Amino acid sequence: MDEPVGFREYVKLSSPALLRSAWLLTGDRATAEDLVQAALAKVWPRWTSIRSDNPDAYVRRVMITTFATWWRRRWRGEVPTGAVPDRPPASGPWEAIDNREVLRRSLAALPRRQRAVVVLRFYEDLSEAGTAEVLGCSVGTVKSQCARALAKLRQHPGLAELVTEGVHQ
Repeated sequence: MDEPVGFREYVKLSSPALLRSAWLLTGDRATAEDLVQAALAKVWPRWTSIRSDNPDAYVRRVMITTFATWWRRRWRGEVPTGAVPDRPPASGPWEAIDNREVLRRSLAALPRRQRAVVVLRFYEDLSEAGTAEVLGCSVGTVKSQCARALAKLRQHPGLAELVTEGVHQ
């Protein structure tokens, strides 16, 4: 079958705009390219019967209906693997961020005074006496607040899980 007259020129001129529309539909450049190619392949045999004054509307309609049929399909591009991991690997690039977020939520669950004691003792690395001086309380208060805070932190689900994972690794 011969190439329809004007089809090649239309593809050259309209491909960037069609690709932008397809990308907005699919959200993925590679899938968008596939969608444009599939739509143009469907239009190619009918090119001579399309109204020459507005082929964009026809091509876009074909592209949208093609996308709709892809969307209705059950298969979404999953790739089968031999073993499915329960959790992402611990050495992932976001692990430190996730750990900080768990720690932040755990500390936010503490009362203010206990949170202040934990931060001053373990983050600022102050002694019990130095922490007592900063907070304006006795060393005994710092010790009791620290013990209560650590007990609550050990019971916090996210932090307890994080500590347990660290022990097992």
